[in-house]
Amino acid sequence: MKNFYTDLALEMAESLNTSDKSQADGVEVETTTEEDIEITAVRITNDAGAAAMQKPIGSYITIASPALRINDISTHERIIELLSAQLSELTSDISKQTILVIGLGNSNVTPDALGPKVVAKTLITRHILETLPEELMGGVLSVCAIAPSVMGLTGIETAEIVRGLVAHVKPSLVIAVDALAARKVSRVNSVIQLTNTGISPGAGMGTGRMPLNQESLGVPVIAIGVPTVHIMQTRIQLTQA
Repeated sequence: MKNFYTDLALEMAESLNTSDKSQADGVEVETTTEEDIEITAVRITNDAGAAAMQKPIGSYITIASPALRINDISTHERIIELLSAQLSELTSDISKQTILVIGLGNSNVTPDALGPKVVAKTLITRHILETLPEELMGGVLSVCAIAPSVMGLTGIETAEIVRGLVAHVKPSLVIAVDALAARKVSRVNSVIQLTNTGISPGAGMGTGRMPLNQESLGVPVIAIGVPTVHIMQTRIQLTQA
């Protein structure tokens, strides 16, 4: 397992050497299916589970469907609804006064450009809230975002940039979006993973940087990712990743 890292908690759980993978020590796995969409919740509950999974204690939710790869609007809408519901559940006890979205990755490298692309399509409202009509105030959150690029281009750790922003903006929640690496080719571009444990940029490439999590930033961090590369591809180090 040490030789074949994966960003997906689901794949790490599948590798556990136990007769009952759904109830390994400190690891709980629950899967439900809605038509052709599979939702798997992996919960790491103690230090033994964290050691076995090589991931922090917390919840990891995956939404998987082959339809993510194709232009199937109706299925995409259902996946959006499921993603929204799971995100709401993970953040149910977190204040959402201001949300800072971090788009991790290198916009110049196609499989690593997910984060910057998400930021480009995010509705940014923090700077216009005071000018919105009163009728809209109750349904619009304060959202700001940035795509800080990668250390190979900036010479600055992403966590250093984000910590400075958090100190100034004082968000109540950080959402980090990044491309992930998967062991199974079938999961590339067909899985979305959410976790409340934060993220270590570049972990799937074997170049893990300073983590973005509640311990390092002082605020809750939700990480959302999609595997865009097969794990064997990560053996080839991108020069600017």
